[in-house]
Amino acid sequence: MKHLEGPARYHWYKLNVFVRWNKSTNQTIVLLFETPPDIVPRLLEQLGTPDSNVLQCPFWFYPLLLGEVARLQESAVWGIRDQVRAIEKRSWAQGLHLDPDYRDLHDIARHAIHVSETLDVAVQTIERMLSRHKELMRPLPSENRWQAIHSDIQFFESFISSLRCRSASNEKRLLNEIQLSFNTAAQYNASTSVKIGLATQSDSDTMKSIAFVTLTFLPPTFVSAIFSMSFFDFSADSGWAISDKFWLYWAFAVPTTVLTAVAWVFLRRFRTPVTWQ
Repeated sequence: MKHLEGPARYHWYKLNVFVRWNKSTNQTIVLLFETPPDIVPRLLEQLGTPDSNVLQCPFWFYPLLLGEVARLQESAVWGIRDQVRAIEKRSWAQGLHLDPDYRDLHDIARHAIHVSETLDVAVQTIERMLSRHKELMRPLPSENRWQAIHSDIQFFESFISSLRCRSASNEKRLLNEIQLSFNTAAQYNASTSVKIGLATQSDSDTMKSIAFVTLTFLPPTFVSAIFSMSFFDFSADSGWAISDKFWLYWAFAVPTTVLTAVAWVFLRRFRTPVTWQ
């Protein structure tokens, strides 16, 4: 049995039992290995004062043992339930769903799976007990002592099966919380991405307006720059004259423009891409 005290705090209870019944003397030998300390006093008390009427039944000890197993399994199941309930009750103001601790959620889910596994094994073991006990009861169909023990074992089978249902519910509730946390965080991130996209679109519209204004005034600016150079002479005496050195402007302007364009293409192709952490 696995007892959970927190996402990272737990301990295992192990019950290794060997039982031997002597039919001729109605004596029962019970060996317990690695028994939890809090169980030992109760078992010793029950073994020390048994009902003499049931000692003739080889399975008389099993209801006592199953009672302890059921108590420990119930505590294990409700330990998982308390953790799940604490997750469900956390306030959204604490940022659980916007920044969930998936490590803790995963650990609790792992513990819940272990508890369900031990419950499955317990139910299977009790079913084997009942099957074997039923075979031994066939020659004694009217023996009340055997019937009582059989009923006790059936009760614990039903009880632990019910705990298995509760454990399955814990797993589903925890899975629901994990999905809710993931979907809420994803929805929040998507909403943030939409806002960033809208802001980018607004900036893009602004840049388009600036580019349009620049394009509108660029041709007149170019014409003004050309005609403001000393290569042109607009004096009244000589009329409109162009210097024979005007080719120098194109000799420097064209290569400079080409080199600038080549450098821009080179930098865009070979620059280091930006990575997000």
